[in-house]
Amino acid sequence: MAHSPHTVGDVMTQSVVAVGQGASFKEIVETMEQWKVSALPVLAGEGRVIGVVSEADLLPKEEFRDADPDRMEQRRRLDDLRKAGGRTAGELMSAPALTVHADDTIAQAARTMARKSVKRLPVVDAHGMLQGIVSRADLLKVFLRPDADLAAEVRTEVVDRLFPGTPRRVEVSVEDGVVTLHGPLRDSPLLPVAARLVRAVEGVVEVTFDDHTVATTNRRTVAG
Repeated sequence: MAHSPHTVGDVMTQSVVAVGQGASFKEIVETMEQWKVSALPVLAGEGRVIGVVSEADLLPKEEFRDADPDRMEQRRRLDDLRKAGGRTAGELMSAPALTVHADDTIAQAARTMARKSVKRLPVVDAHGMLQGIVSRADLLKVFLRPDADLAAEVRTEVVDRLFPGTPRRVEVSVEDGVVTLHGPLRDSPLLPVAARLVRAVEGVVEVTFDDHTVATTNRRTVAG
C-alpha cells in the first residue's frame, strides 16, 4: 500500500515562485503572468516569509485610479486606499503572512483556507523560512488515491483494530472513494466509531454499511 498522505508536506509544491519586498508593482504583475499564479509569497533576507501579495492586493491600484471616495468610504476601505498608492511588494502585501507548516495535517490546512478564504498558503519551517506552497488543488490530491489503497488502509487501521475477533468476516469494498463495510456487525455500538475512523482516512469520500451490517432496509450512511 502506498504511503497515505496525511500532512501538508505530503502534498505541497516545493518549487515556489516568490518576490522580495522591494519588487516593483510591474515586476509583481509580470511574475504572476509568467507563472500563471494569483499570489506570491514576499520574502526578506535569506527566504523568510513576511507577507503575501495577491491579485486582490493589486486591484485597488486600478479601482481607485479615477475614483474620489467620500470620507465614510475612505475610513471603511483605508487598507485598500493605502494599497492603491503602493509601489513595491512590501507596501502592497498582506502581512503578517498566513502560513502553515509541513507537519500540519491536510485537514488543518483545509480549515485555515476555508476560514480565511484563501486559495493557497506558504509552507514555512520553525524559523519562518519558505519551504513550499500548498493550494486547494494540492489538498484535493488525496481524493486521487486508488480505491485498492483506501480499502487496504481501512482494513488495517479500522477493521483489524476495532473488530479484532472478526476481521475475516468483516469485508471492505471501495468504489469511487466510497467505503462500504460488509459483515455481521448488526447492532454493534462501535458502528459510529467505525464511521468516524473510516472518514479520517485521507481520500475517503464517504462511508456506508450494507444491510447485512446494520438492521435497516437496503444500505444507509451512518452519521459520525
